[in-house]
Amino acid sequence: MTDSCVLCRASDEPLIWQNGQVRVIDAGDVDYPCYTRVIWQQHVKEMTDLSPAGQIRFMRFVFCVESVQRQVLNPDKINLAQFGTMVPHLHWHIIPRFRQDRHFPGSTWGSPRFTRSEAPAEWQEHLSQLNHLKPDYHQALALALAEI
Repeated sequence: MTDSCVLCRASDEPLIWQNGQVRVIDAGDVDYPCYTRVIWQQHVKEMTDLSPAGQIRFMRFVFCVESVQRQVLNPDKINLAQFGTMVPHLHWHIIPRFRQDRHFPGSTWGSPRFTRSEAPAEWQEHLSQLNHLKPDYHQALALALAEI
């Protein structure tokens, strides 16, 4: 654990599930209500810093999130991302993507196709549906993660 690392200091993040190895949180993104992060509990910088068994174990949690997103949310695509340049602590971003979203088919970190104030009704309805599904998604995800 490192005092200066924001991921080592789990604070008021919206926790979905955790064990001794990982914690899974809701990323809290208003444009992507079911965007989820899987965070390795120990302060580790790179995937190759983990043992081969640790690498496999970590990815099982990431793939579980992807699988539950597919089952519950039925996205058009799922983005998996692991950067760590801003926060050098192992974590994965799992982002369900839909044709209606502000950035589709581009990166969620890129320029949006439209501003929130100019958002089409289709996007507003899509967000409403995702926010409605979010509790079911979190519950299904916690149950699936507990089985790993």
